[in-house]
Amino acid sequence: MSHLLQSTFIPTTPTTLRRRSVFPTTHLRKTHVVESKIREIFMPALSSTMTEGKIISWMKTEGDKLAKGESVVVVESDKADMDVESFYDGYLASIIVPEGSSAPVGSPIALLAESEDEISLAKSKTPTPTSTSTPAAAAAVTEEVSTVAAAVTVTSSSDAGPVKMASSIHPASEGGKRVVASPYAKKLAKELGLDLRGVVGSGPNGRIVAKDVEAAAGSAPIGVAAAAKPSGGAPVAPAVELGTTVPFSTMQNAVSRNMVESLAVPTFRVGYTITTNALDALYKKVKSKGVTMTALLAKATALALVKHPVVNSSCRDGKSFTYNSSINIAVAVAIDGGLITPVLQDADKVDLYSLSRKWKELVDKARAKQLQPHEYTTGTFTLSNLGMFGVDRFDAILPPGTGAIMAVGASQPTLVGTKDGQIGMKNQMQVNVTADHRVIYGADLAAFLQTLAQIIEDPKDLTL
Repeated sequence: MSHLLQSTFIPTTPTTLRRRSVFPTTHLRKTHVVESKIREIFMPALSSTMTEGKIISWMKTEGDKLAKGESVVVVESDKADMDVESFYDGYLASIIVPEGSSAPVGSPIALLAESEDEISLAKSKTPTPTSTSTPAAAAAVTEEVSTVAAAVTVTSSSDAGPVKMASSIHPASEGGKRVVASPYAKKLAKELGLDLRGVVGSGPNGRIVAKDVEAAAGSAPIGVAAAAKPSGGAPVAPAVELGTTVPFSTMQNAVSRNMVESLAVPTFRVGYTITTNALDALYKKVKSKGVTMTALLAKATALALVKHPVVNSSCRDGKSFTYNSSINIAVAVAIDGGLITPVLQDADKVDLYSLSRKWKELVDKARAKQLQPHEYTTGTFTLSNLGMFGVDRFDAILPPGTGAIMAVGASQPTLVGTKDGQIGMKNQMQVNVTADHRVIYGADLAAFLQTLAQIIEDPKDLTL
């Protein structure tokens, strides 16, 4: 999708005062003052909540020629990494904000010269990173920029095939001198100890993406990729230096702001115990077809919300609330360095199998930090599931702008009393819903949870 990149022109010829001519006007010769076009490239706003961005990598170096539509820089927003593509031809004259540094939205990050002759002139006008323009001043003129998330697909190792030696060259690779890869592909290669110079990319214009690294690692000689993996099946915690202070990442800053904002909302919680024997049996039947438990829970929740639209509503201004026209289920996913909530849109209308495929795609993109804003900002109801870790119950914090979030615990065998007075064994899970009490009341949540329990305990409608 396209985003606007704010830019201004820097005039290179000073304005001069004209003298009154002593000659008749018929003898005047017209002169044209030509101004060089040096554009300030500003940090774009890649989401509605983004206040600053971090430069992950420059895909071009100073002096490189830019063609319209080429990727220039990878920017980390509050939730994703995005490629920024220029809509202008020219030359990347000067980089103001280097890789690894952050800049506020609207501040200059580079200068773009129209011709090669103007590069040195642009360099002389390069401001220091501290003397950045304000967003208000940057709003005068806009330069369009397209942000395209690299397509990330996952294939099985059996379909990966042999590793190809680099033959296709990305336009930004300077004839093969530079490795052009997605941020996640670079990180994955570093973890696996894999040299990207020997891998061919399957992404746009030959860019290396995660699946290329996975394929290369699967076919690499023993001791190259495998040596980077610790022995044993237990996960190894990342090494940290105790006693150090680590600044928040861009994503952690966004999470922090959202959590503090959520404290201003008056919330309450309601818990419910649901028997899952029928749902577990259904899952065993459809698991081989690619259906995930997350998709089953999202589908069940969406069908329950159809009957209780107030639980799917939201209050943003404290004076009114909106009955949302779509049921978009956001599901919390832990990723490296933070948390994100990919959204299953229209979950009540999409069939279970398509929902599962979509969820797998969203998770892959989330872990590659390639989600587009509409894929994580449009949720109307949120699920947070820690059941896979054996957690039996917990409370979740309400995301700002939504009406409710449901925390799902593990399904566990439990001794229960039957209606005929006998004792039996059933699988049960605990769910706790946190809701905005300005809009949703206790009776609303109780009725919603009763409907949800009925759907899960008799899940025949989930596969329709």
